[in-house]
Parts: sequence; structure tokens; C-alpha cells
Amino acid sequence: MKQSLALYLRYVSIHIKSMMEYKLSFFMTAAGQFLVSFNVFLGMFFLFQRFSTVAGFTYSQVLLCFSIFLMEFSLAECVARGFDTFSVIVRKGEFDRIMVRPRGLIFQVLASRFELTRLGRMLQALVMFWYGVTRSGIHWNGLKVITVVFMLTGGTLMFCGLFLVGAALCFFTLEGLEVMNIFTDGAREFGKYPAGVYGKRILQFCTFIVPYGLVQHYPLLYLLDQKRGIVWVFVPLLACFFLLPCYGLWRLGVRRYQSAGS
Repeated sequence: MKQSLALYLRYVSIHIKSMMEYKLSFFMTAAGQFLVSFNVFLGMFFLFQRFSTVAGFTYSQVLLCFSIFLMEFSLAECVARGFDTFSVIVRKGEFDRIMVRPRGLIFQVLASRFELTRLGRMLQALVMFWYGVTRSGIHWNGLKVITVVFMLTGGTLMFCGLFLVGAALCFFTLEGLEVMNIFTDGAREFGKYPAGVYGKRILQFCTFIVPYGLVQHYPLLYLLDQKRGIVWVFVPLLACFFLLPCYGLWRLGVRRYQSAGS
């Protein structure tokens, strides 16, 4: 485990050095990521100029919810970008080389890409998070801080699982399926508001099928004192179990894999 971590950090340092060879391109891309998220922020700002609340949530509370969700997505994109572009690896036959190397398949795909430019989006999320924390009226304590940490952990792993599913489907289709963007990039837009805002059926889907609500809606209600009990602190960690079926689909895809050539 220690050797794998050291090797992964070595890969990350190589990716960073590569990106820094073109500093202007890196900073412009990071700025672009920041501005894209800023447009979403402006849309929410103008909406709340017209309506004081949405389904009982104030502007600052919605910003807190969205900022945490955006941080989860950005962290997952940083580390799991290799899965998001996995169709290229399969189509070019590069997965054949991966399979004969003496390292785990998932480890090698993770190490193949590291998107530091997503820090631009992360910076936007941190700005919104600071605003939400200072204006949402939450009475912070140790358990609520831990809840936020668990939200980030569970949400990041959940999005990594979704990227893993997208990669696993490439074993059957060779091309990436655009429908997966509904659950990744689409979820980033969907996550602007707590999942309960969209109705009972959507909330059920986001609880039992793809657990967005576990890392967003329910812990937010706990932070706002709308739900009581220490159990809600640990609810975001339940999203980690979403990795099990995702990994199962990946293993099925690996067993069904046939070389695509080059």
C-alpha cells in the first residue's frame, strides 16, 4: 500500500511537471473552469433576487449545498479523469499494455491522468462555501464539521464510482456513452439545489439508486438542524457502498474485454 501510494504520487508529480511546461495554457484552462462555475453562481444569484427562498431553502443555504457538491465533483475529476477518457485507452488498444503490467488495473488508469486545472472550479466552490458558512446561520460544532468532511469523502467516492461505471461500459461499446454525462456533469448542475427540491420520486432515486441525496440533501438538513440525531452525521459514508456495484460492473467488463487492436 505504501509503495503504491508513493508510486501514485510520483505519477502525479510527473503530470504536474508536464502541465507546467505550458503555464499559460494551464492558468487559462483553470480560469475557464472558474468562470464556467461562476456563470452558475450568477444564475442562482439572479434567481434569488426574485425569490427569497426555494422550497424553504435560502440563498446562502443553497450556496452551501452547491459548494460542497461542486467540491466533491471537482475532487473526483482531479483523481479519476483517467476513467472519464477510458474509451480512448480501449479504442487504441492501450488497455492491452495495462493488463500485462505488474500493477492493478484501476491503479494504472487512475495514474494515467491527473487534472490539476480542476482547481479553478474548486476555487469557485471554496468561495461559495465560505459565503454559505458565514451567512447560512448554522451553529457549528465538531459533529457538523465532521459531517462536512464525510460529505466530501462520500461524494468524491460516489463520483469516482460513476466515472468507473462509464469506463466499464466502454468494454461493451468501445465508445464512451454520452448518457453517463447525465449522472456526472449533469449531476453537477442538478446539485445546485438539495435533491428534495425536485420532488419525492427524484429524492427516492437519489437515495436508493444513485446516492446523491446521501452526500447532499440529508446531511444538509442535519447541518440546518432540520434533522436530529447523530446517525445523520454518518449518512454520507453510506454512499461509499455505491462503489461495490460499480466495481462489480468493472470486473465484468474486464472479463468480457477483447482487444480492440491499435
